Parts: sequence; C-alpha cells; structure tokens
Amino acid sequence: MVPFLAFVAALLAAIGGRCSCGSVPSFILPFTDCARSRGKDAFYRGAVDVTESGTRCMNWTEVVGFQDRYPGKGIGEHNHCRNPDGRIRPWCFFRNQRGRVDWGYCDCKQGSVRLQGGRSKLDGRVEVYLGGVWGSVCSDDWGDGDAAVVCRQLGKGVSGRARAVPLFQSGMDKIHWSAVHCQGKEPDLLQCPKSTWNGEECSLAAAVTCTQQKGMMLPVRLVGGRSELEGTVEVFHAGQWGSICDDQWDDSDAEVVCRQLGLSGVARAWSQAHFGKGSGRVWLDEVRCTGNELTLEQCPKSAWGEHNCLHSEDAGVSCIPLTDGTTRLVGGAGSHEGRLEIFYHGQWGTVCDDGNAKFGLDITPVPRFGVGSGPILLDDVSCTGKEPSILLCNKREWLHHDCTHHEDVHIACSPERSGDSLPNNVPIRLVGGESPREGRVELFLSGQWGTVCDDGWTDHDAEVVCRQLGYSGVAKARVMAYFGEGTGPIHVDNVKCSGEERSLADCIKQVPGTHNCRHSEDAGVICDYGEWQPSYQEVKDPVNSICGLRLVHTRQRRIIGGENSLRGGWPWQAAIRLRGSRGDGRLVCGATLIHTCWVLTSAHCFKRYGNSTKQYKVRVGDYHSLVPEEYEEEYGVDQIVLHPSYHSHSNDYDLALVRLSPGAVGQMPGECVSFSRHVLPACLPMRKERVLKQASNCHITGWGDTGRSYSKTLQQAPLSLLPRRHCQEHFHGAFTSRMLCAGSIQPEKRVDSCRGDSGGPLVCERPGGGWVVYGVTSWGHACRTQQSPGVYTKVSAFSSWIRKVTGRDERKR
Repeated sequence: MVPFLAFVAALLAAIGGRCSCGSVPSFILPFTDCARSRGKDAFYRGAVDVTESGTRCMNWTEVVGFQDRYPGKGIGEHNHCRNPDGRIRPWCFFRNQRGRVDWGYCDCKQGSVRLQGGRSKLDGRVEVYLGGVWGSVCSDDWGDGDAAVVCRQLGKGVSGRARAVPLFQSGMDKIHWSAVHCQGKEPDLLQCPKSTWNGEECSLAAAVTCTQQKGMMLPVRLVGGRSELEGTVEVFHAGQWGSICDDQWDDSDAEVVCRQLGLSGVARAWSQAHFGKGSGRVWLDEVRCTGNELTLEQCPKSAWGEHNCLHSEDAGVSCIPLTDGTTRLVGGAGSHEGRLEIFYHGQWGTVCDDGNAKFGLDITPVPRFGVGSGPILLDDVSCTGKEPSILLCNKREWLHHDCTHHEDVHIACSPERSGDSLPNNVPIRLVGGESPREGRVELFLSGQWGTVCDDGWTDHDAEVVCRQLGYSGVAKARVMAYFGEGTGPIHVDNVKCSGEERSLADCIKQVPGTHNCRHSEDAGVICDYGEWQPSYQEVKDPVNSICGLRLVHTRQRRIIGGENSLRGGWPWQAAIRLRGSRGDGRLVCGATLIHTCWVLTSAHCFKRYGNSTKQYKVRVGDYHSLVPEEYEEEYGVDQIVLHPSYHSHSNDYDLALVRLSPGAVGQMPGECVSFSRHVLPACLPMRKERVLKQASNCHITGWGDTGRSYSKTLQQAPLSLLPRRHCQEHFHGAFTSRMLCAGSIQPEKRVDSCRGDSGGPLVCERPGGGWVVYGVTSWGHACRTQQSPGVYTKVSAFSSWIRKVTGRDERKR
C-alpha cells in the first residue's frame, strides 16, 4: 500500500493545501453587559477584574473616600470592574509601573467561553479566556450545574449536560482551573468558586453538550430562491412577514438562520436583494449574530421596524448541504489537528488507520483526540497524493472495514512540515494610519499580507511591533479595527508578548491561519505615542477665545459621500447616547459642544425616548465608537431644554440644548467638560449673521449612515450651503426662514447626512479663522436620493435664545 502520507496529501488538496478542515470552534463573548454597560440599575455587576492592558485591578477600598462618593453603585471590598459614574464601559483603579494609582477600562472578554472540538457549535471541550489566553478546565467535580452556567453564557434558552474528554497537553496548551464548583444559577463561570491549576495531573478536560429548551421561536422563512435551501430571509412579526436589511449581514447571521430552519451544511450570506426584492415591511436591521445563537431572536439587532433601508438591500441566505467526501478534524486544540471524520449519506463517520505508516503526522492507535462514536465509513485508503479529493483515492467500499473506533485516524498537522512555520523575522507593516508610526498591523506570510486578531492584544504586543519597526517611544495597542478592516487573510490570533521580544514572530505560539475572528477585530498600534503630537495640555481659556479651534493636519482625508475623519479633527463633536440596560449605549443623535456644560442638538432627538434626563448620557472626545479613547469622557445629563416653539408634528424650531452634569474629578465650580486639544467648543454665529455670504468650507460630521451600515469611526463630508430659492423650490412650504439646506447640486458628488447624524453639526470656517456651527442636522427627504439635499436648523436664528438659556450675555457680541 502507498504510505499513508499520500492519503494525507489528498486530504490537504481537498481542503485547500493545509489542515484547516476541523469544525469551526465556537466563540462566544458573553459579557455584553460589560462591553455595553448593561446590568442591574444600568451598572455592571460582573466579576471581570483585569484591565485591557492585562493589569489586575485594585480593591476599591484602597482609594480612600471613593466608595463614599458613589454609594450603592456596586463598589466595596472587592476588585471587580464597575462603572459607578455611568461610563459606557466598566473600569477600575490599578497601580502602574511606577507604583502610582491609575485607572483603565476593563477587558470585557475576560471570562468568555468557547467550545472546541465538538460535533456542533454547542458541543465540545470548554475553554475560558483569562489574561489574554484561552485555556481548558480540568474535569474534577465537573457536573451539570457547571455545564448549565457554560450553556447559559452561550445563549438564551439553552440547557447543558456535563461531559469529560481526554486532554493531551502540548507546549501550546493552557489549563486555567483544576476544578469549578457552580451551583448552576450563576450568570457566568467567573462567578463560581474555582481552584487555580497548579500543574497537577489533568488527563480529562471539562466538556459540555448544550441543547435548546422548548419555547417560542421567531418564525423565519426563505423566499425567492431556486429551492427551499436558499432565498430572501423573511421574519414574521405583528401579523405579517417582512424582510431584513443587509447592513452588517454576514455568514454568521446566515449560519443562525440555517440552524433555525433545521438546514445543515455551509451557510452563506447574500446582500443587495440577491434573491429578489421583498414587497412588505422591512422588519429588522443591523442584525449582528456571532454564529453561535440558536435563533435570530437571540442576536443583537435594531428595534422592530427601525431601519434606513430599501428592499434593494434585502438580506438572503443559502444553506448549501454537505456533500459526500467533505472532511473535518474533530477533538483537537485547533483546526490543524484532530480525529479525521468524513461525511457520507447524511452522517459523519471516521476513517480506519489499519496500522498505516506515520510521516510528518501523528497517527496512532491511542485515541489521542477522543474515540469516535459514529459509523466507520472508510478503510484501506490508498492515495498517490495528487488527488483533489479523498473520494478519488483507492479504498474499500463505504462501510466495509474490519476496525474498531480505537483505530480511528488521528492527525496533527505539523507547522514545521506543512510550510506554516514562522521565519525568525516576519515582514511587518502598518496600514491605514494618519502617519507612518501608526496603523493596522499586517504580516507577510505564505506570499500575502494579512492581519492580526485582537484577542489578548495589549500594549506589550504593540511595544514589540514598534521596536521591530525601529520606534523606541511609548507604544499603544488599538483593537476592534481601529484603523479600518483589512481585506486579506487573518494570519494570527492570541498573540502573547511580554514586551521584551525582538519581533512579533517570537510571540506567536498558535498555528498561523488558526483563529476565530473577523476583520472587525483587526489589531493595530500607535508607535512613539505622544512624541510626534502636540503635547497634551488642558485648555482653561474662556470659551469665546478658544471656540472653533481645531488641530491642523498636514494630510487631510476628504456619512454618504464622506470618509473617515482624522482623530481630534472635530473637537466639538459630541454624541447623545442611551444609558442603562434598555439602551446599551446606543447612539441617539449627534450634538455640538458649545460650552463647558452645554451641547446643542435637535429637539426631534427626544421624540422616541422622551426627555427624561435619566435616559441619556453625552460622550465627548470620541473617534472610534467601540474603542476607549484617551480624551473620551462621558457625562450625565442635568437638563434638556427644547425650544418652546417646537412641536413634534413639525420640523420647525427643531433645536434643543442639553446641560451636562459636572465631571467626576478636578473640575472648577461651574465647569463640566475639561477642554483639551481634542475637546473644544464650536463658535456660535452672531445674531442675524448672513450665513450664505459668510460661510465657506463647510462640513458635516457624525457616526451616521455610510450607505452600507453605521460607521464605527467618526465620518466627515464636505458640502455646500444651497441658495434659499433652491431649497424653497425643492421643499415648498415645509422650508422656513429658520432653516438651511445643504448638499450638492451635482449628482456625481452626492453628500447627505442621514438618520444616524440627526442633531449633529454643520460647521463652516468663518473668514479670519474659527469654525462656526451654522446648522444642526434636522430633516430631509429620502436620505439616499441624489436629488434631495439635507435640511438643517439655522442656528443664527436662535442665537439670542441659546445665550439666554446657557447664561451667556448676548450684549458681549
């Protein structure tokens, strides 16, 4: 018989040249209450106790007087992360390298759970994410109570059964806990008593099988496809079927739809009404499944009927059945190793090894990756190594064998022999930054550039990257595609540097190409942080003398028709967000900082959720909405003042002022926001200022609709104020003297501000210097229609009212 190496060569050819055929490992980030500030009374109550830089939190009582300042906010004799001041993410105090007390946002992935090596995404060996590393749990005292907690983290409406599977340690493996003792009611594993693993024997690892509990399920169907396996996705709500908008729609969402419909195989997402346009309601938008959920109902998504889409953007899926001969590796630590299984006639089964030779493999009668439980499908497989599929190799007839499952083929693909080994100095570059010193980290492997996943990515990793590139200053890590999403492969995951390594290659312990990430998790760095920027200095000058100032960037990048702004380029940009478990920090409207304690926005922003100050918070200094910024701060709301002539049924007088609560520390009396070069107010126009004659170089900014989805980074777009006559002809009697309209008359240069930017600023550069907020985004017809400009509340018509409310004397002007 040809040595078994030929058989493996055919296997590699069938799956694209390397062993990536294992079942995709499950990954769940259960701590959305941490990442989104959800929790009891809108304050996080979990057990995460590590900062994003990997530093252990201090006990809250070590900071004298802090507990007294925030009574009843969950802080006390413990070091768990909290957000007593209502920040969007939990944080804690810690001691920096100099021994001084500092603070930082917490690592919300701490304690996350995933399942590895199972037959489905809800079955497998339990791994926990601690200190930037995934690790197993020994099965000592592992029971159904522990399994129930794991399955609860994996999703709603799921119960669990405890199992144990063989654990064969290699140099890459990590074990976190020797035992866990859950009662079964805890919200996550971090809340359970547990014992740290100290090197004792651990031959069996904790595993679970999760099953869906019976209950109501959101009705889903596929329409318009060539078969029942594909089509436009429709959901049933309020007595009628409707479609889903394709904003952020991807294969993870498709996988959930296929699972809910009971369709196995490969799930693929389709956009742009691939299977035809729907005709009813568009029910859902911004669906963001992880791929592990059992139903669409469990996925984060917009409210029913809340969208900004047309039926030309209806989402679809195809659930492509598995074909005979499809292979996978099961039970290993990653997709590069495991028990070989092959699909035949609707079921998975194993392949008998019959004592074949080993070469560059690990094939042994010892069931290293667990004993198979299905049929033994193939025996005496003989390949030349050139076949594109195992089906073309010589073999016995299906199901004909003389084996037991103790002879199942087990394969470990060796990086050293499969061409995946890392050279000593992997080429590295930074992409998408504002200077050569920053950007998305990309590595050159296997002939192409690819990215790094941000799991466990810290300043220590950034320090190694910057040193490798020749920078010696302070290095800062950036996560969640801070510098934009890459387009090539994701080369590496779970990088773990101490900060002393010579190159990033020394920190990569996981087989290249093995990951559980999307490009939305691409890692980035900023090198020589602070040295090439103007030194940070708080601004204490009166508002009138500093308003309208902005950083001057040597390279300017040019919302629909717009592009990413530069960090700190629009320092008066603010965001009004929902607070508490109801809103999870959702963007409500843009706003403009005009005073240390006041922001300007639209009155219509408060139509949906009301004008209770407890519903909202205001964020300033933000750039990437999901990544904490050094200058980013959040403030509570003390007062919401709608213009007295505004009525919800009209677009006229669409203006509101929001007074901020004083900051937590260090503010002077009457001061809320501390001004800095990244946080400054915009100037107000003078009363009856002739805007169309004065204004030039106008821009709109915000995190609004980019034409496909809502942006994570602050957008900017240049536009022109249009003549009053043009606006009146377009909008007729709906356009009043208290409004401006702006956009572009040329269709090929369409620029518009859409729903996500309501209340945001339209600013123009005043002759002689200084940026003035001339408009507040109010309304417009057909957000994406080329012929429709946006309409803005004319701020100069309300100068007296603004100054009266904010206590600024109009006579000074």
